[in-house]
Amino acid sequence: MLKVDSIERGIVLDHIKEGKAMEIYQHLNLDSLNCSVAIIKNVKSNKLGSKDIIKINDTIDINLDVLGYIDPNITISIIEDSKTVEKKKLTLPERIINVAHCKNPRCITSVEQELQHIFKLSDASKRVYRCIYCDHKATNNAK
Repeated sequence: MLKVDSIERGIVLDHIKEGKAMEIYQHLNLDSLNCSVAIIKNVKSNKLGSKDIIKINDTIDINLDVLGYIDPNITISIIEDSKTVEKKKLTLPERIINVAHCKNPRCITSVEQELQHIFKLSDASKRVYRCIYCDHKATNNAK
């Protein structure tokens, strides 16, 4: 049986859609942290069937917009003295900056490399984001 110890002080990202933990790991640059990070994949879940979990053994600033874009159903637990002191629920962010990249070859972001890739939420029910420069739809397969 797999045993992952609890953490004394840090963050737990729970209810991650199955298979999305590595994408979150990369987007949040968790590889650059100087602390333990546990990625637990394919955990049985009554609610989701199967889910991923990420445990970070330190308190860090987390880009909630990245998490909300990838999977707004993630639960964030803040841990102090081995106890959950705060739980955060996510929402779809109104804007995302440099989370997705515009795939339209005619978009100005293809020519002007230093421009930020900015998308705005255009349809919350379908989780559709569009480039503010060319209106191209962002592709996010986290749904």
